[in-house]
Amino acid sequence: MRQKLPDFPWDALAPYAAVARKHQQGAIDLSVGTPVDPTPQFIQEAFKAAANSPGYPVTMGTPDLRNAMTQWAVKTLGITGDFAVLPLIGSKEFVAWLPTFLEAQSVLYPEVAYPTYLVGALLGESNPTAVNFDASDWPPADLAWINSPSNPTGRVNSESEFRAAISWARATDGVLVSDECYLEFGDSATPTSMLKYSDGNNKNLLAVYSLSKRSSMAGYRAAFVVGDPELIANILEVRKHAGMIVPLPVQHAMIAALSDDKHVAEQRARYNARRALLAPALISAGFTIENSEAGLYIWATRSEDSWESVAWLAEIGIIATPGHFYGENGSSHIRVALTATDLQISEAATRILAKVSMKK
Repeated sequence: MRQKLPDFPWDALAPYAAVARKHQQGAIDLSVGTPVDPTPQFIQEAFKAAANSPGYPVTMGTPDLRNAMTQWAVKTLGITGDFAVLPLIGSKEFVAWLPTFLEAQSVLYPEVAYPTYLVGALLGESNPTAVNFDASDWPPADLAWINSPSNPTGRVNSESEFRAAISWARATDGVLVSDECYLEFGDSATPTSMLKYSDGNNKNLLAVYSLSKRSSMAGYRAAFVVGDPELIANILEVRKHAGMIVPLPVQHAMIAALSDDKHVAEQRARYNARRALLAPALISAGFTIENSEAGLYIWATRSEDSWESVAWLAEIGIIATPGHFYGENGSSHIRVALTATDLQISEAATRILAKVSMKK
């Protein structure tokens, strides 16, 4: 029998959200990282053009989609050697079910981390262990997660950290999976993929990508995995039995999205401009910004319990996420999402600055 799952964390945030919604100008939700910018029109058109889809789609993806994912991986990741690709119904779903697919008995995940790494281990009846960035300290395990740029911190792994993690996989025969869903959203740092450092040997290495934020396609549930052909073949066999097939219209939308870089650069610029506007306001309120060099979140602390920081913001109608949700090491931090409109981000900065001025 699997271990009891933790309570859904955002339920605990509901009372603070209720306070924020009482603000006379309404609430600004910077908690859940849900994209608000429109899905690019050319992606929508590709989806619509494939809407007549009476048959079952191919689990491994159409040849055109596999080609698009492969070309993107070579161009964007710098991967070499033999590798395979596979489309996914969302990266969260993959994270949650991968330990089950691989029958992993033990799973490592980052100390400050996206909660689904732990949930996936519990669903798979695995033994979960939180670890730091230094892979030389990791114990043997069947599966280990790394995440760069990190959710929630925006931290970017260095080449030496990637290589140390790959060495761990080589030495222990453990599967190493790098969650790189925000890879193309660099700001003060430029993220690179773990697969760039495989030196052409991708055995036991997988990297996961999502189009949810990259292409504002969260509602499409479009993602894919790249890496060890044998591992991906094994996952594909499970998927053939279990389903989880990416719908054909979504596959066509993925081809369009992966074939264009311009809209990604535009979206990256939007998120970085929002960070540049909101971060100084938080600093003026006594927050220290840590990491946050990539991705679409600000990771901040006032060296107080994260719920106190959440309450302070809720009083001015801003909903942020307590670092408690990401592990005990995040208990004095908050995560502030940049997934709000430019107008809302500007208004949030104005409210913070106004509250700071009132105290002076």
